[in-house]
Amino acid sequence: MWGVFFMPEGMSGGGPGTQAALTREVLLRVRARDPDALGQLFEACFERVYGLALRMMGGRAAAEDITQEVFLRVHRAAHSLDVERDPVSWMLTITGNLCRDHHRSFAAKVDRGSRRADDDHEGPAARLASGDPDPEDQALAREREQVVQEAILALPPPLREVVLLRDYEGLDHNTIADMLGSTAQAVRKRYSRALAQLGAMLEGEWP
Repeated sequence: MWGVFFMPEGMSGGGPGTQAALTREVLLRVRARDPDALGQLFEACFERVYGLALRMMGGRAAAEDITQEVFLRVHRAAHSLDVERDPVSWMLTITGNLCRDHHRSFAAKVDRGSRRADDDHEGPAARLASGDPDPEDQALAREREQVVQEAILALPPPLREVVLLRDYEGLDHNTIADMLGSTAQAVRKRYSRALAQLGAMLEGEWP
């Protein structure tokens, strides 16, 4: 059912204004599997779910598959939705779990060497790599962004996940710990290890 809504090229769903439309009344209708309410949930959360899947999986086809599965699972488990909490964290948790399951599979091991990060998705990597957007620096900025994203993609999945949730999704350590069933201290340590590995991989890439 979610295939008719799928829109990775335009990324028109999501954003603060759309998420604000997810009132308690709308979420109660989601719990009842009301089609219109489910559509509103999709529109509000698509960009966050697809963006996380894209960065964790490193390719559009896999990210689309993960996103489709996330919304199918949300539909099946809609009755368990906590209407007092932001549904985005719930859906990002499902996304992360599905990505980890994929990475554990044999298919992921076979395919890992061929995956590459897409270079057209803006995020903190672009801001870290680029500085002021002078026109003559755009080619260098894109190259640096690609290097950063490939380094993130090369991290082991548990380390990659905390970097994406912390730096791309803007979640704090406590929220990430709740999503991963861990502790904030353990998440901080994992995040520090991830940054150390990224620093080592990126050393000497540019002045």
